[in-house]
Amino acid sequence: MSTPAPARALGVSRTTATAARVLRQLRHDPRTIALMLLVPCLMLFLLRYVYDGSAHVFDNIGASLLGVFPLITMFLVTSIATLRERTSGTLERLLAMPLGKGDLIAGYALAFGTLAIIQSALATGLAVWFLGLDVIGSPWLLLLVALLDALLGTALGLFVSAFAASEFQAVQFMPAVIFPQLLLCGLFTPRDSMHPVLETLSDVLPMSYAVDAMNEVVRHPDMTTAFVLDALVVAGCALLVLILGAATLKRRTA
Repeated sequence: MSTPAPARALGVSRTTATAARVLRQLRHDPRTIALMLLVPCLMLFLLRYVYDGSAHVFDNIGASLLGVFPLITMFLVTSIATLRERTSGTLERLLAMPLGKGDLIAGYALAFGTLAIIQSALATGLAVWFLGLDVIGSPWLLLLVALLDALLGTALGLFVSAFAASEFQAVQFMPAVIFPQLLLCGLFTPRDSMHPVLETLSDVLPMSYAVDAMNEVVRHPDMTTAFVLDALVVAGCALLVLILGAATLKRRTA
């Protein structure tokens, strides 16, 4: 059995090398790239024409879904990709080298974060400039929140992969981690109209703040204090989950 190297401080070169390796692997996996980059755009396209006769409905929920779709796709892809590397023994070999868990997690976050930027830019550009999503605020703020949501999905995927023994189990975490947030985030009904217990529960779920931030952009021409606070909460949750992911990362599946 390989002996892990002593813990080392987070290194930029090791982090970027890990990110480059992940991106090279993804380059040879067109299905995964299509899932990350094209599926959110396809879902927005379908949604726009589902409400073809009620454009105001698309305006009401389209911005929120700009944050929801990237979070879900990045969660799925990241959790499965990380688990695949662990079950294949790649993680064990990497962690036996002068590469700390922090370097590994940061490298994964950087690689998937790069794809998240592309994904968010494609989805936001499609919704605003092609599908006619009507927003009062800046589309760049929509892009910012979509990117933060994608990074949050990446962080959650890295974290839950530590508790799954197979790719199927990784997918099974989705109903536990994503679906409650989807139901309680205010996408289907305002959070203040929910039962008080559910409203309180929604206050501790990061997706709620992502949807609130998107709604701030839709309703206000300028950046508001509420938007800044919501965006900081989403970013803080992503950072916290990344730290937890580094702490719980397993070298191999039991």
